[in-house]
Amino acid sequence: MKPTALILQAHGTNRDLDVAEALTLAGADPVFAPLNELRAGKKRFSDYHLLVIPGGFSYADALGAGKLLALDLNSYFADEISAFVEAGKPVIGICNGFQALVKSGILPGNRPSPLTPFPSGEGDSLPSPTGGGAGGEGATLTFNAQGHFECRWVNLQPISQKCIWTQGLREIITCPIAHGEGNFQTNRPSLLARLTANDQIALTYAHPDGSPANGEYPFNPNGSLLDIAGICNPRGNVLGLMPHPENHIYPWQHPRHTRGESGGSGLVLFTNGVRYASQV
Repeated sequence: MKPTALILQAHGTNRDLDVAEALTLAGADPVFAPLNELRAGKKRFSDYHLLVIPGGFSYADALGAGKLLALDLNSYFADEISAFVEAGKPVIGICNGFQALVKSGILPGNRPSPLTPFPSGEGDSLPSPTGGGAGGEGATLTFNAQGHFECRWVNLQPISQKCIWTQGLREIITCPIAHGEGNFQTNRPSLLARLTANDQIALTYAHPDGSPANGEYPFNPNGSLLDIAGICNPRGNVLGLMPHPENHIYPWQHPRHTRGESGGSGLVLFTNGVRYASQV
């Protein structure tokens, strides 16, 4: 049987159809789930093998990008998502989905228990310029360093071999970004050290030849610390990333396809996730 993938939908979600296409090509059976259906019990997280939080501008990014969606995840679905993550099932949050995963505390996931708040005064001390606040361990995704929305193609270097989504990948992934708040920052240097030591930096921005962007614009398009484009939780089953791999799954989607260039498909990420989901 094909693994089933639950794709969350909130007001303002987009590219969910693109994610469904990528999952289908990767061998999964995608199912859309508006949040109100989940709240009403018409669908249950536990019935699915893989969870996707797609991109967009959920709730018009009121209070900050992904903040209200993060509140939904914590207020209505904390137990279900905790159980899903702790069962080792694959989870991916793309762009707005990544923002929601960080601001809900599901990522970085270095807490003893996901979605469990820090004691008063801890973990949420890094303010977001939008008023959205920080997520787990003082991490957040905030305004791009250049001060404007970025819509361009970027190169991603797969790093983590713990992350089930990037495990075994060696070649550069080429895909677009479209965000105004993709700048990964933290007020805790110890968090960056742990992300590195725990192999939780899943993807980094890079030059076309695969060399590190080293913060150089536009190869690092938003100013993220350590060129971070995506991170995973300590177990490696939850991935959040700002770029959109679902928008480069066919050869003709390559930005220089008409000039004979190819490669760098984002489909490999979904293939890894679906393969793992079929084994959990």
